Amino acid sequence: MTVDDPLSRLDDDDYPAYTMGRAAEMLGTTPGFLRAIGEARLITPLRSEGGHRRYSRYQLRIAARARELVDQGTPVEAACRIVILEDQLEEAQRINAEYRRAAPPTTI
Repeated sequence: MTVDDPLSRLDDDDYPAYTMGRAAEMLGTTPGFLRAIGEARLITPLRSEGGHRRYSRYQLRIAARARELVDQGTPVEAACRIVILEDQLEEAQRINAEYRRAAPPTTI
């Protein structure tokens, strides 16, 4: 994310979720792209009281990464799988780091 990126300038507290149109505008894409990555099971939109799709900042960051891959020529389905695996890898690395910090030092 760059400094000029709208996602980096907004606070989670002020903007907990965005409509599909606003989310697509922030990503520089179309609502069709958000539908496609939803169909690929990358993100599942939240629903407002009126049943409208809404996207969290976390979901927009995931969608932005998928968009980068698609712009590089990766098919949407493959881009979604890559992003899911990257997210799982980051989570595994975080858990491993926490485990290592919590483990007592070993002596040989």
